[in-house]
Amino acid sequence: MASSKRKDYISWDEYFMGVASLAALRSKDPNTQVGACIVSDDNKILSMGYNGLPVGCSDDEFPWNRESDDPYDNKYFYTTHSELNAILNYRGGSLEGAKIYVTLFPCNECAKAIIQCGIKKVIYGDDKYGDTSSVKASKRMMAAAGVEYIPYEKSGKEIKIKL
Repeated sequence: MASSKRKDYISWDEYFMGVASLAALRSKDPNTQVGACIVSDDNKILSMGYNGLPVGCSDDEFPWNRESDDPYDNKYFYTTHSELNAILNYRGGSLEGAKIYVTLFPCNECAKAIIQCGIKKVIYGDDKYGDTSSVKASKRMMAAAGVEYIPYEKSGKEIKIKL
């Protein structure tokens, strides 16, 4: 007699948001760590990214400040957001019809890249900047372009990974 399959496995959404959350842990940003995972319509991981500096720019030599007396001494001039990193990290063909799991709702600049590369669904973990002009613009553009954005439904499961 065949045994039953286990019942406590994680869902696809839990898996992909977990991968995005794990990617966020690679970020060196002392304030905000964001991860993204791009997935095909048949649930294959295509690319991942996290917020950080471009390849070749040492994260020990560039600033991580949010504000400074020196106008060029802040992270915003140098860091790339997780969504754009995931898009730029992709080495396959088209991202048309893919979905992206991201731990924080995309800003307007990332929304432009998401729309332009053909991603059709955004599953986001947190919308803590939902009242900002940037996120309002993101939502407006994505709605106009037919990109669906869906809040991730937290299951409350806790997963411990021993490294």
